[in-house]
Amino acid sequence: MKTVLVFKTSISKKSHVKTIQPFLNNLISTNGYWNFDLEDCDNILRVETQTIKSDTVSTILNNHGFVCEELH
Repeated sequence: MKTVLVFKTSISKKSHVKTIQPFLNNLISTNGYWNFDLEDCDNILRVETQTIKSDTVSTILNNHGFVCEELH
C-alpha cells in the first residue's frame, strides 16, 4: 500500500527542483512518485511511496541546504 508524505519546504524555484531532482529520483525509484507545488505558500513536496520514511526525505533536502518539514 502506498503512503503519501507531505512536506513544507523552502524550495521555491524550478532551479531548486532541478538541483534536488536526481536525489529524489534515486530515492523514490520506479515504485513511487514525487512532485512540488511551488504555487502553494508552503512550497509543498508530495511523495508517494511504499518504503521511504519521512525522515529520509527531510534529511536529503536538509543536506542540500533546504528546509523540509513533514506536515501531518
